[in-house]
Amino acid sequence: MHAPNESPDDALLQLKARLKATWESGDYARFAQPMLPGALVFLDHMGIPAGSKVLDVGCGAGQTALPLAERGMRVVGVDIARNLIATARDEAAQRGLDVQFDEGDAEALPYADGEFDWVFSLIGAMFAPRPQRVADELLRVCRPGGTVVMGNWTPEGFVGQLFKRIGAHVPPSPLMPSPLQWGVEEIVRERFKAAPDLRCERLSYPFDYAMPPEEVLDFFRANYGPTARAFAALDEAGQEALRVDLVDLWKSLNQADGRRTRYPGEYLYMRVRKPAGVS
Repeated sequence: MHAPNESPDDALLQLKARLKATWESGDYARFAQPMLPGALVFLDHMGIPAGSKVLDVGCGAGQTALPLAERGMRVVGVDIARNLIATARDEAAQRGLDVQFDEGDAEALPYADGEFDWVFSLIGAMFAPRPQRVADELLRVCRPGGTVVMGNWTPEGFVGQLFKRIGAHVPPSPLMPSPLQWGVEEIVRERFKAAPDLRCERLSYPFDYAMPPEEVLDFFRANYGPTARAFAALDEAGQEALRVDLVDLWKSLNQADGRRTRYPGEYLYMRVRKPAGVS
């Protein structure tokens, strides 16, 4: 529900401001370091040819855009988090890579129609609050005959279960459709019905930490914006209840011994070719 005298547009703007603040909190560049091996597998799976012009939507601090540039692609990265874009630009300069990084919104990408050969988002655009606008924008900036790829957490996988546990303590905004819907093939097909040449497969993303589950939670809480903001929204008793719940989840899923934490994070890999005549 909206506050008195608050329009739906005002409520949406406030939601988007909170989402931006969430992703600018913590230290996602540090959080993403243990996830780099899985990101590189995702890039290999796409098989983008050298020389392609590529847009990385929700690029974070450049964890996928920079490796692509090193492989000979012409890469642009876009993200709503200003601090992550600044980090990505600094890292590109240190590596001597020519990569364009822009602050921007997945629901209103600041690029021309058909500008890119490949458009992809790995665990990024799925968190925007208006998913159909995201799908339309990804297709719009892709050239006819080009390819759009997304990697999105499934409801059944580790991260899906994590979000459900957090949501039981900190209910999400009613204006925000569950990001996990992006991990459901039938919903994804409906969102991209303008481009029916679409295939999906479920893939595994490795999470592997050289620390026990209790310390992994501390790592998430310090560096991962959604976890940090969830704890910040609770009083002391609520924070303790959430901590116990998350440690219990990670212990139950842990495939390593107690000194290490390892689990597979399932995601839906979606790949669609943009047909001619689609704007």
